Parts: sequence; structure tokens; C-alpha cells
Amino acid sequence: MRIPFFKPRRRDYALEPLTVADSAAVSVLHREDFVRPWTDGEFAALLEQDTVFGYAARETGQGAKPPVGFVLARLAAGEGEILTVAVARSHRRQGLGWQLMDAVLRELHAQRAEALFLEVDETNAPAIGLYRRLGFIQVGHRPNYYRSTEHGPTGALVMRRDLR
Repeated sequence: MRIPFFKPRRRDYALEPLTVADSAAVSVLHREDFVRPWTDGEFAALLEQDTVFGYAARETGQGAKPPVGFVLARLAAGEGEILTVAVARSHRRQGLGWQLMDAVLRELHAQRAEALFLEVDETNAPAIGLYRRLGFIQVGHRPNYYRSTEHGPTGALVMRRDLR
């Protein structure tokens, strides 16, 4: 039963730089949505690279619990790329994806990057909507790029946002 006039508390999150120590936890999150999830070793190897950075989101007031969302990005030759992003299903529709992407955009602006690219499954309407609201435009299409248990082979939309 719903209590009249009761508004559930919106969750608050703290974003912290993603570290190699987060590799196992983000690998678990990655498994929720990707047919071929990355291992903790793959995440660790990426995070050890100088050009790779990211952010882990933890729900405030939850102590040292694992992240409930993360984004991993790369900056090379003035261009950024989202390598992967994931939000736990139980924490979606809270604005967390926006916060993670905003953190990357802020970092890239500070580094004076010119553009940010990403690829997204053409069947992922919520993510595509978020990216469009963030100012990304489609600049390409890769047919049969992803494998989905639900949809079989699906294409990837290549999207870009100019930062200057």
C-alpha cells in the first residue's frame, strides 16, 4: 500500500576515481548487462594504462560497499572514448548514468579534449536517449557488432559529442 503524499527518498551517490582495486567489483557489475563481460584482469590492465580513467559510484551512507555504477574512459590525442559504462539494475532511473557521464565530460573539458566518442547497442533505447540528451549525435553504425541473448546480433551506433 502506498502512503499518500509520501515521496521516496532519492538516492544520493558519491563518485570517486576508479582504481585497480575496484576491478573485481566492476567486473561483477559488467556481467549484469554484457553477453561477453570483461574480467577483473581486463579491467585492471586497462586501469593501469596512463590514458585510461574512470569513476566508481557508491551510494552514500553505505560505507565501503562495492560500486553500484561505473564508467571507464580513455583520452588519447585530444579525443575521449567511453570504453564501457554500467549501472546496477537496482539503481537505474536515479540519474546515476548522467552523473557518471558528466564526470567524464568534466574531466575531458579540463584536459581540453576536442571530442568524446562512444558505441552503444542500437537496441538500448534508454542509453541512446541519455546520450542524445547529453548532446551526442550518431556519426556511424557498425552492423552485427554486439551479441545479445535477447535479440541475437545487433548493431552498434557510433556517437560523438564535440567538446569545443
